[in-house]
Amino acid sequence: MWKGAIGFGLVSVPVRLYAATQEHGLRLHQVHDADGGRIHLKRICEACGEPVDYEHIAKGFQDDEGHTAVVTQDELAGLPLPSKKLIDVLAFVDADRIDPLQLSNGYYLAPESAAADKPYVLLRETLKQTERVAVTKIALRTRESLALLRVHGDLLTLHTMYWPDEIRDSGDLAPPSSVTVRPQELKMATSLMDTLSEEFDLDELEDEYEIALSELINAHLSDRPVPKKETAPAPDNVIDLMAALQASIDNAAGKAGEGPEKGAKKGAAPRKSARSTAKKTAAPQKRTAAKKTAAASSTAKGKKTAASTAKAGTAKSTTAKTAKKTATRKSGRRAS
Repeated sequence: MWKGAIGFGLVSVPVRLYAATQEHGLRLHQVHDADGGRIHLKRICEACGEPVDYEHIAKGFQDDEGHTAVVTQDELAGLPLPSKKLIDVLAFVDADRIDPLQLSNGYYLAPESAAADKPYVLLRETLKQTERVAVTKIALRTRESLALLRVHGDLLTLHTMYWPDEIRDSGDLAPPSSVTVRPQELKMATSLMDTLSEEFDLDELEDEYEIALSELINAHLSDRPVPKKETAPAPDNVIDLMAALQASIDNAAGKAGEGPEKGAKKGAAPRKSARSTAKKTAAPQKRTAAKKTAAASSTAKGKKTAASTAKAGTAKSTTAKTAKKTATRKSGRRAS
């Protein structure tokens, strides 16, 4: 869509520009609801009331007093653009100096020819090693724009940027500084973030509205009943922040425990459900209880055995004393 060169210092890198993104979506036309006829808009001049062909349409600017300045396409094309056909590098800066709010459309930059491969790779590798990005200017569609040049994989990419004065002042939109959060609230919010981020795959996300719209259109085209989709209820106003955080964590953990089939289907290990965790937790508890029971039983047996031994020892001692007395009496009788 554009052919030019990256220029920094006396180094020039011839490149071609390609759109890096495309918005998906079904294009809907304006039609008459009674018969489906297409609605066409005519360009009517409000001064003379006559239709105007596109070739006679120019650009205009109206001031506060109602005066209009008419600017033709030829006049616009003749305006001087220093960055025309050139991606003019202004500076190399650390990536964190660029506010993502300034970024707009993204483009791929490819070498224009084999002769451009060497300087292209040189610029790419230098940006990689220094971990920097380049702030540039470029003219696209007769307008000059700021742009960010950075490395993406093995390619250089370009992101058009808003000018600094195009970023609106946030004013007093932020909550007052008197609003604070407690450490336990931060801890629970962090736990919720960790739970929601488990096994997250950005590539698996899809446009649910677009899918539903396709189903709706296909139903109309094939004279089938229009499918009904349930809309998730809007969340209630948060009154108890801690309760809402805990409920969110429980809900996220419950969803994680319901999806082993999805994980197994994609080769991922199934998530551990709350029930399996409870079983694993209960198993050591049962073993511990069994050990305690066995220990108690062993102690009881030991006490019983010791009591029996003590009783037997007492009986032996009594028998020995009785036998001694009997022997003494008998020896006395013999002496007499």
